[in-house]
Amino acid sequence: MINTAFFIIDLLILAYFAVINGTYLLLLFLSYFSIIRYRRLVRFEQWRRVIQSPRSLPVTIIAPAYNEEATIVESVKSLLMLQYPMFEALIVNDGSDDRTMEILKSTFDLRKIPVQLEEKLKCQDILGVYRSPTNPNLVVVDKSNGGKADALNAGVNVSRYPLVCAIDADSLIEGRALLRVTQPFLEEPRTTVAVGGVVRVANGCHIEGGRVLRVRLSKSWLAMFQTVEYLRAFLFGRTGWAAIRSLLIISGAFGVFKKSAVIEVGGYSHNTVGEDMELVVRMHHLFRRQGRKYQIHFLPDTVCWTQVPESLKVLARQRNRWHRGLMDSLLWHRGMLFNPKYGTVGMIAFPFFLFFEMLGPIVELAGYVIIPLSYALGILNVQFFFLFLALAILLGVVLSTGSVAMEQLLSRRYLRIGELAKLVLGGILENFGYRQLHTWWRFTGIVDYFRKKTTWGKMERKAFATVK
Repeated sequence: MINTAFFIIDLLILAYFAVINGTYLLLLFLSYFSIIRYRRLVRFEQWRRVIQSPRSLPVTIIAPAYNEEATIVESVKSLLMLQYPMFEALIVNDGSDDRTMEILKSTFDLRKIPVQLEEKLKCQDILGVYRSPTNPNLVVVDKSNGGKADALNAGVNVSRYPLVCAIDADSLIEGRALLRVTQPFLEEPRTTVAVGGVVRVANGCHIEGGRVLRVRLSKSWLAMFQTVEYLRAFLFGRTGWAAIRSLLIISGAFGVFKKSAVIEVGGYSHNTVGEDMELVVRMHHLFRRQGRKYQIHFLPDTVCWTQVPESLKVLARQRNRWHRGLMDSLLWHRGMLFNPKYGTVGMIAFPFFLFFEMLGPIVELAGYVIIPLSYALGILNVQFFFLFLALAILLGVVLSTGSVAMEQLLSRRYLRIGELAKLVLGGILENFGYRQLHTWWRFTGIVDYFRKKTTWGKMERKAFATVK
């Protein structure tokens, strides 16, 4: 009886991994053709047309900042150099207890201005609004601490323009990225409610004046593994889901939204540590329930650069928090699961994220325990197991290599052969240790979710590397 039970469990685990890897291969396939089609449609003349178009929509870029003294100046400079007809860079100092606000005031000569605000979204008290006489596009909001979602809501309240772009304060947006990411709002103004862009790893890159001048890989293998992860997540993951109109997340590091749509769904939720995914899922939930036509796009060549953790402790906190945020969104909106009213979102994306992304750590950890037990009981087909293991690693390498290939197809930012080889090698080596750690961190996220843990955990920032 025990042998039979373990045999059935082994088969279920193998089937589980076959389905998840098969889905990833399908997403890779969809992403490849989406990127090919996107390259044919996009030409430089389109960006020139956006700049010259009288229909260009002004954008407010909202960057919440909490204890960002190490990177805030470079980030603001990056925003002020963006190529866009009309925009404002709105920095929200969310009660920082370091020198973030002091550095902003001294560097950009900020002056407090009188403002009457209409509180469309709830947020903590705004202590002051500042402008820079030397940089008229720059606005800084100083407020009491309320968390990232609260800071974003405050930014929406203060913003003047119909589009809002949410970014992280330690992020650097490439010069023409804002032109590109707003294109769908011009082409399909009635239906487009949100557009996501690609987030890349800035660790190791050489940066000056808020611009990434040389793209390089970090010497830290932990950062390099995350570089491979980000390439996979954005270039085949989100591109693939967007191809079937089922994108459930736009990264908090870089996304543009129609402000009226954000206000309509109630803004960013204060009750989750995954406010970026929660906002997008809530849009799907409300607009599909109402039977409205809407579109959420993802553009694979609009790039924002961000720092990633280079210590296991900080990375563990981040991945734990991401998984808790994922669980919030999926469980709060569980009524969408297998509900045909929500189309491909409810019938395909939602089940996949719930059964494979959310519950994946439990199944994978169970596999690490049950398969050795099966071997000890003499019921494991060793040849079959090692064949499956080799296939799983091979599929992981194919996905990572495919993502690197699509990066080369799109932008060729990593030009040196040695760096490309290191990325491919990283896709292999991450299967031996890093992947297991990542699974454990996500599992602790599940445990902490049911323990009702709601804290973010402290993130550490370093100054961007400058050109020598």
